[in-house]
Amino acid sequence: MSAALAAFLDAYAQALRRHLDSPTQAGLAEGYELGRRALVEGISLLDLTENHYRVVQSAESGTANDADTTKRAETALEFLLQTLAALDIATRGYIDGTRRAEQQRSRIDDLAGRDAFRTALVESLQDGFFVADARGTIIEVNSAFGALTGYGAAELPFPLPHPWSTPDGPRYPDLGAEAQRFVMPVKHRDGRTVWLAVSTSAMVEPEKYEQIFVGTIRDVTAEHDAQARDQAASRLATAVGAATSVVEVLAVGLDELRRTVGAETAVVMVWPNRNTGPEVYVSGAEGIPEGTVLDARARALLDRARRRPARSLFAIPEGTESSEGIVAPLGETGDAALWLRFAAPRAISAADWTLFSLLIGHLSLAVQRARNFDQARSTSLTLQRAMLGPIELPPRFSVHYEPALPPLEIGGDWYDVVPLRDGTIGVVVGDCVGRGLSAAVVMGQLRTAARALLLRGAGPAQLLAELDTVAGRIPGAMCTTVCAAVLDPVRGLVRYSSAGHMPPILADVGQPGRLLEGGRAVPLATFDTPRRPEATTALTPGSTLVLFTDGLVEQRGVDIDDSFAKISAVLADTAGKLPREVADAVLSRLRPAAGYDDDVAMVVYRQPPAALRLEIPADPDQLSAMRKRLKAWLAAAAVPHDLASDLIAAANEACSNSIEHAYRNGGGRATHAMSSRAELLGRATSSATAATTDTGLVELTAECDTERVVILVTDTGTWKPRSADPGPRGRGIDMMRALTEELEIDHSGLGTRVRMSVTLPAIKSPVANPLRGTNRQVSG
Repeated sequence: MSAALAAFLDAYAQALRRHLDSPTQAGLAEGYELGRRALVEGISLLDLTENHYRVVQSAESGTANDADTTKRAETALEFLLQTLAALDIATRGYIDGTRRAEQQRSRIDDLAGRDAFRTALVESLQDGFFVADARGTIIEVNSAFGALTGYGAAELPFPLPHPWSTPDGPRYPDLGAEAQRFVMPVKHRDGRTVWLAVSTSAMVEPEKYEQIFVGTIRDVTAEHDAQARDQAASRLATAVGAATSVVEVLAVGLDELRRTVGAETAVVMVWPNRNTGPEVYVSGAEGIPEGTVLDARARALLDRARRRPARSLFAIPEGTESSEGIVAPLGETGDAALWLRFAAPRAISAADWTLFSLLIGHLSLAVQRARNFDQARSTSLTLQRAMLGPIELPPRFSVHYEPALPPLEIGGDWYDVVPLRDGTIGVVVGDCVGRGLSAAVVMGQLRTAARALLLRGAGPAQLLAELDTVAGRIPGAMCTTVCAAVLDPVRGLVRYSSAGHMPPILADVGQPGRLLEGGRAVPLATFDTPRRPEATTALTPGSTLVLFTDGLVEQRGVDIDDSFAKISAVLADTAGKLPREVADAVLSRLRPAAGYDDDVAMVVYRQPPAALRLEIPADPDQLSAMRKRLKAWLAAAAVPHDLASDLIAAANEACSNSIEHAYRNGGGRATHAMSSRAELLGRATSSATAATTDTGLVELTAECDTERVVILVTDTGTWKPRSADPGPRGRGIDMMRALTEELEIDHSGLGTRVRMSVTLPAIKSPVANPLRGTNRQVSG
């Protein structure tokens, strides 16, 4: 071995060991320099590689595990290849130099033929073809590309942004991505929106070694439209799927339809029957305002559309390229039509017609399904309400019913309020075992039997005793609980008997309620009872009585005594509220967060309050206090708010007349008479009373019985005859007559006496009817 070879091999071994211990780019650079040295000194590849593997084997003998061995072998191989790179470059340089001239000559000869072949191949493609440079500029396209976009080879190049790009669409190619596949919308030169499937690949241009992008485009508008139609139909079907009434279907369906087709306004007109006008439903924030009426042209269009065959659509105006909107019949019964109005006139394509027809068909089916449901539900509710109890209640009553299983409006609980011939009122509240329709069937039979027994004159105990026999013959009626009561508003008494039912709660004015636990016995049809007990309790003026079923007070995790205490506490603060407001307060106080899990029936009764008597100084400043006192008394008397407002206005007018006219000449005879009356009534003489005797007093009395409210206003002044021409004033008597049923004015004796009276209206029990209007804004 020569000294030069030995020196080279030793230098190579040292460099390789250093690189194996610490692989770096500097080590690889040292290997490359050794390769160049081997080329200069004529070192053979065999000597070089044999020396390399001897060094590697000696280095591997000291490794700890297989992983380290593998890693060092890879590092050594990288060093060897870097050393051989200089030798390879020199060899290839010589070979390439000899071949380059020959290839160049061959390429020149073949270039013209290859370009012609490539052009023919690209033009034969059915898909659009394009080439883009690194900046995204389109530099080559074929004829199919021009047909798909409207932009051909004659207009090249197309820099970014491309003339067919939409503002929201992606731009292609995406620089930095090796390959892409996506679908994008483009704006064709003729204005159409076309959906293209784009496929691009990145490559290096062989002559200039620059990155370019080659891609194809394919028209997928039909597939996109079909998918969009399916998605739109699915969204519409989902939106109206949970709707159970025509109003709900149109509330959600019109809004979804309007957004999907890009309409500004969606209007539906429904003709429910021949005797009433059409109902109008509008969707669209910028559409027809709520409460307005469609113009004659729009009504004529919709009226004409509803008479057309089902699923027939026509544009308005007809026969033009641009349309203001679409009109179509809705359903197959000829009583509804739809109008979709665009924000601006637009051309309607075949795909648009297909989409409109599909969506309107889905909406028509949803409306028809809702109509069928409405009809079935209306029939069901009519029967349910007939089973439940009276629709009209006597004055001072309020009832509430809440079933545990919607959409049923009844279950096993019931109430009944029955006015009797002798002026008393029968009240029955019961609870059958179970829930739902089966319990409602039992309830209906027992309620009917109980009402018949009340009308026949049976008292509470007798009613329950005879109801025992009835329940024993009705499957499922065993263990029904019932509380029966007969109220005597005139005498102020309540007689009651309970068959295992919740005790009623009675609250005097301003006092917490107390349980009426007398007259208790076992539920119906359980044991033979020799005699049902009965109890009697006084109804003090203004007191409130509540009868209810166990669903109100029995809740999981809550002591029933706590529920009774809550009701009693609520009743202490409701003496000045209407019975309906009392019921709402009780329900609100006891309602669980998740709602009641059992049927709830409740009856609230208000005993007529004691008469109200006020002595008002003949001073206009005193009228405000009078109105407040009278308003509170009328609420305690369960007078509805609108009727109470009329009575307060009439009483205010009567008192104002006395203050203004009766004492217009000072005290005199009136002052003496009032002082005498004060002495007879035993009133203490105070500075305030002494001050008022200079101007006189006006006395207001308000009384009520079971059906009527009477207000009496008296003074001891002088009567002022009505002027023949009162001018803008002098309408007080006319106002009082208009606000009350009966008005009597007596001024024949000392002073004037004004008597006003009204009859309390029957109370409508709450019934859940769908609100039906003639024109509504169903969505924003």
